[in-house]
Amino acid sequence: MTIIANSQLANAFPPNLESITSKTDGSLPTLGAELVYTQDAAGRYLTFCWQYSDLLGLNTEKIVDDLNQAQTFGPVDKVSYLERLHRILTSLIPERFQCWFSYHQELFELELVISPIMPSLGTAATTVLVMGRLLQATLNKKQVCVASRKPTQIELVLRSQQHQKLVNRITRNIRRTLDLDIIWQQTVDSLGKALRLERCIICRPYQPCSSKVKVMAEYHQPELTSMLGSEEIDIDSEPAFAQALATLEPVVIEVPGYTESGRQKTLVVATCYQDQANGLVALTWQDECYTLTESELELAKEAADQLGTAIAHATLYKELEAARQKAEEASRLKSEFLANVSHEIRTPLNGMIGFLKLILEGMADDPEEQNQFLTEAHQLSIHLLNIINDILDIAKIEAGKMELTYAPVKLDELFSDVENFMRPQAEMRNLSFRMQMPATSDEIIVQSNYQRLLQVMMNLLGNAIKFTHEGGVTVSADLVLKKAKANFQGQQFPGMVRVRVADTGIGVSLDKQDKLFQLFSQVDGSRTRQYGGTGLGLAISQKLVEAMGGEVHFYSLGEGLGSTVTFTVPLYQQPVILSSSDSDSINSCEC
Repeated sequence: MTIIANSQLANAFPPNLESITSKTDGSLPTLGAELVYTQDAAGRYLTFCWQYSDLLGLNTEKIVDDLNQAQTFGPVDKVSYLERLHRILTSLIPERFQCWFSYHQELFELELVISPIMPSLGTAATTVLVMGRLLQATLNKKQVCVASRKPTQIELVLRSQQHQKLVNRITRNIRRTLDLDIIWQQTVDSLGKALRLERCIICRPYQPCSSKVKVMAEYHQPELTSMLGSEEIDIDSEPAFAQALATLEPVVIEVPGYTESGRQKTLVVATCYQDQANGLVALTWQDECYTLTESELELAKEAADQLGTAIAHATLYKELEAARQKAEEASRLKSEFLANVSHEIRTPLNGMIGFLKLILEGMADDPEEQNQFLTEAHQLSIHLLNIINDILDIAKIEAGKMELTYAPVKLDELFSDVENFMRPQAEMRNLSFRMQMPATSDEIIVQSNYQRLLQVMMNLLGNAIKFTHEGGVTVSADLVLKKAKANFQGQQFPGMVRVRVADTGIGVSLDKQDKLFQLFSQVDGSRTRQYGGTGLGLAISQKLVEAMGGEVHFYSLGEGLGSTVTFTVPLYQQPVILSSSDSDSINSCEC
């Protein structure tokens, strides 16, 4: 006995009396039921029509004309059925219930509504109107399935209605949400439970244009191992997956001898949007001795198209939401940046105004004090100029108008100028200040822009000194020679010079280091206000170094553990003579 429709299919069969060819009057199609008949108090059929009469070979005229009640279609429990019939005729109250009917050796569970046909005034009711629909049917088959057995017409109709109802339900569900995780899980759960699948999975490409897909949602029987969280599926090793993605058509494969009870079948169909695949659905079940029909494969493709559209819309919504959040965050950061910049500009400007006002109002008692006020105003003006230059540099970088000229730069001269500028600042804060050059007998020359390279080092050292309370700052350089020459602006260079600025300062937590090089982004706005500055130094330095053919990297083990910034610039020419004592500082292992 094989069940071809189950009790979960309540409301699964929409009324469709237009196809009925049995004898009926013109009013029956408006009743909204697939089974309609009238009976007398003895249970004899007075009229009878059923949507599936022809499919079952049921002779409705013979049923109606059989006055001896010898018809083969009737309730299994006739006694209970007649008792209910008499109760309805007596009470004149309709009843709705489920009842098993038999026909030959086949059983049908029906949902029926029996209503009394109201008699004329003063007479008793003698007939009832019964309307119903099929819930499930059990058809007798051989115990051993024959693979070549074709499904009966009634089986095809029931399956088609069941699958159409399932597609409609899935479509309604996925249209109610834009959450991808919910869409995927609801789909596999609906398919798995309704079709009694062994497994149902939904996959998406792991990366765009990738040959691997990742399982995003899964339904499976308890005895099976879950595929969620497992390694990606290689499409090249799964021909059915590759074919479904290439053709956008459903693909059915089977594994003979999968279990003692039969074969395993898998249906793979690609979800798509605007003829572009965006996922895969794979359904696995035990062979039921018949193959999927063309109409069912078309239905599978229709469901996959609906799912593909839902995935595309949900993905677009997710991207738009991410873009909106990113825009809001950018707006917040720029507002915070503008607040910090305005503070940084006002601070030296107010100082300049104050010192000059003191001089103009004659508050300086002697020339020495007046000269001190002028010196302070001059230093503040230089600080203000540096802030404005930073803002102008960022404007040029964002507009793509940063133009640099390149020429050989002697590293020792650059380091000497940097030390002259920065050592006094470090010593004023009681910090040690060390600068180390590679020990060579030949000058180290880099290909760069001197002023911009000086600006980068001043920015990095300024930050190191500002954020260090005790200990010190160390600047060092080493050579990174390459077997394959480095290319920059169409020229080849023997290697790179790596400059390292290390401090024993406050450091940066690991989860905030990615913000360091973002424009208008400060790791901590309160910290920026506490220590001063615009937060543009590292971002400008990175852009300048990259424009000069190098890279910038930041390292810190966490807050309070100091930090190290390194950057590279092309080595103009390889030094001829190296001192043996410091040859270890030269790295020649990179290719």
